[in-house]
Amino acid sequence: MDQRRDDDSFSAASKLDGVSQRQTEQIESQSRPNAALIHETIRAEGEQELERRWWAIVMSGFAAGLSIALSLIVQGEFYALISDEGTRRLVAPLGYTVGFLVVVLGRQQLFTENTLTPILPLLHNRDLGTLGSVARLWALVLASNLAGTWAVASVLAHTSIFEPRIVDAFVEISRHTVEGDFTSTLVRAIFAGWLIALMAWLLPAAKGSRAHIIVVMTYVVALGGFAHIVAGSVECAFLVQSGRASLAQYVMDFFTPTLLGNILGGTTLVALLNYGQVASEIDDHRE
Repeated sequence: MDQRRDDDSFSAASKLDGVSQRQTEQIESQSRPNAALIHETIRAEGEQELERRWWAIVMSGFAAGLSIALSLIVQGEFYALISDEGTRRLVAPLGYTVGFLVVVLGRQQLFTENTLTPILPLLHNRDLGTLGSVARLWALVLASNLAGTWAVASVLAHTSIFEPRIVDAFVEISRHTVEGDFTSTLVRAIFAGWLIALMAWLLPAAKGSRAHIIVVMTYVVALGGFAHIVAGSVECAFLVQSGRASLAQYVMDFFTPTLLGNILGGTTLVALLNYGQVASEIDDHRE
């Protein structure tokens, strides 16, 4: 019994007195995973990501950059087909969720998920080696994500595969990426970084409801008009390549505040706070 309790220190049922092994298993089957178990699950994923070969990260990140374009494409289709403004406001953001469903369920590398997943090993190890690995992962994922978004934005801007009304919808949806000032875009990006990293935190406990979690969280991002560095890059790159925005606007009005905000939202509001709530329990388990 003592050995079992040592091995199951993240299990609430294992700490109950007078409970048999079978009863413990029944209780655990009905219980939600505790925060420490979720933390360790995500940390294990983070350790795995930090050990991946650079070319595998780049290929996965580029695929994510391409796939996330579905968020603009499907949202644009909804936007163009719905004439009532109120209905459009509520329904069109559902299209935004499609790209994230493909990326997350397909386990493609998305930069904003990496504001949580590899940060937990860094907080756990607290060494320069892990810091360097995180910096390498971030640089590779961000660069490959953006390359994918610019590639697909080029197709959207320079081909006629979509009807003019759909292209007009792309333009209307994308304008928000360059219309805000630095501070407002930064704040909107903090919200987006927080929501996407929170989504990543919730997924290990979701089991069969992962798709629902992704849809709900990304729908809120779109409904609130929050700024996401990868999905937003498709939109802003489309404006640049169709001559409706400049490269300077992409860098200064969109990229810089959005990147900073997403990092702040993901690392501080999710990674640091959720690590803080389980740090003592994790340390006790290590001992």
